[in-house]
Amino acid sequence: MMWLSDTQKIGVGLTAFGLFFMLMGVMMFFDGGLLAIGNILFLAGVTLVIGTQRTVVFFARPQKIRGTICFFSGIFLVFIKWPIIGVIVEFFGFINLFGDFFPEIVGVLRRLPVIGNVLSAPGISK
Repeated sequence: MMWLSDTQKIGVGLTAFGLFFMLMGVMMFFDGGLLAIGNILFLAGVTLVIGTQRTVVFFARPQKIRGTICFFSGIFLVFIKWPIIGVIVEFFGFINLFGDFFPEIVGVLRRLPVIGNVLSAPGISK
């Protein structure tokens, strides 16, 4: 079992709230305020979970620089009230930055009771 420090627990909460606010911002027809709050909470949460130095190293990796530029450009576009274009650019950067984690996330989801059965179905498992 993985034990988290209090700071990391707060970071997980902030990251979850950030994703929630971003989802609500998209559902509310790209509301710029909700998207901006979601972006701030997400970045603060990730920083608290993995630490400031690791966050800087993660975003500054040379092989991920395109994703970093797109991600932060999307956040900037949301802040200057271009939420639709900003979310699209930010999503592209998010996929480039965090795409390596998707197979691990699917592996964890496959171990859950109901979702695991769905993800292990013959047509979906590939």
